[in-house]
Amino acid sequence: MEVVCLGIIVADVMGKTIEKMPEPGKLEIFEQMELHPGGCATNTAIGLAKLGVKTRIMGKVGRDSFADFILRILNNHKVDTSGIKQTEKRATAFTFAAINKKGERGFFHYTGANEELKLEDIDFNLIKDSQILHIAGSYLMPQFDGEPTAKVLQKAKEYGITTSLDTAWNSTVKNWQEMIESCLPHLDIILPAIEEARMFTGKSKEVDIADHLLGYGIKIVGLKMGGKGCYIKSRKEEIYLPAYPVKVIDTSGAGDAFVAGFLTGMIKGWPLRQTGQFANATGALCVQHIGCTAGVKSLQETLAFMKKIN
Repeated sequence: MEVVCLGIIVADVMGKTIEKMPEPGKLEIFEQMELHPGGCATNTAIGLAKLGVKTRIMGKVGRDSFADFILRILNNHKVDTSGIKQTEKRATAFTFAAINKKGERGFFHYTGANEELKLEDIDFNLIKDSQILHIAGSYLMPQFDGEPTAKVLQKAKEYGITTSLDTAWNSTVKNWQEMIESCLPHLDIILPAIEEARMFTGKSKEVDIADHLLGYGIKIVGLKMGGKGCYIKSRKEEIYLPAYPVKVIDTSGAGDAFVAGFLTGMIKGWPLRQTGQFANATGALCVQHIGCTAGVKSLQETLAFMKKIN
């Protein structure tokens, strides 16, 4: 297996166009609604699979129709689902995304079965044959965040696996720095959105965030900056890459698409700049469609898009 994505699995309902919430007792009409698989682990795994990378997903869902839907889509994309556990205690996590006319999103989220994911759910036999272990959705797995995640990362490092982590926004978190601190020394790659990185580093500028994280021994820091593109720093390189100019329909999943592109570059052994450009291109294709993974293309199509734009 080339990449294992371990993290949050979610059913996403996308509503567009929604500019305001209805007052109590009132009704607002919107134009379009779609059901999609979602969650950082799901999105990244499907993105990787569409890019031709052999991928396994690990996480937890309920025993319900949303879980059946997600598992069917993952299997259709030939993502290995043997690492997904099911629970009777909670329903599958669910997000309603309200998308406005600019393609920007507001979310209502039910954490569901992701709250039940624990260290004892992790079968290390499903990890040790991989090249990269990617933790997808830190801050939305309350029984797995922090020390349990750190233990999994540490074990992966002992196996000689490259470790990667992406975070998710959680407005209820008070101790951003404390929750991730134990994980950082066991990471090779970290790929957060810049708003989240500011929260858990206490820094505001890209270079200060990156230097802070590199200080833990992390080899590559990649900051996702939305319409501004990305900032990537290692001990040898510092790279700013602008976003590709495309018409934005829906930004849902753009960050996870970026991660899928970035990890693909790592698997291919590409130079860091090429990897970042490919990650940006994967994200740019994603935002031109509704849903977190519908716009992600094959490796060849993504490379052709880059060549055409450049």
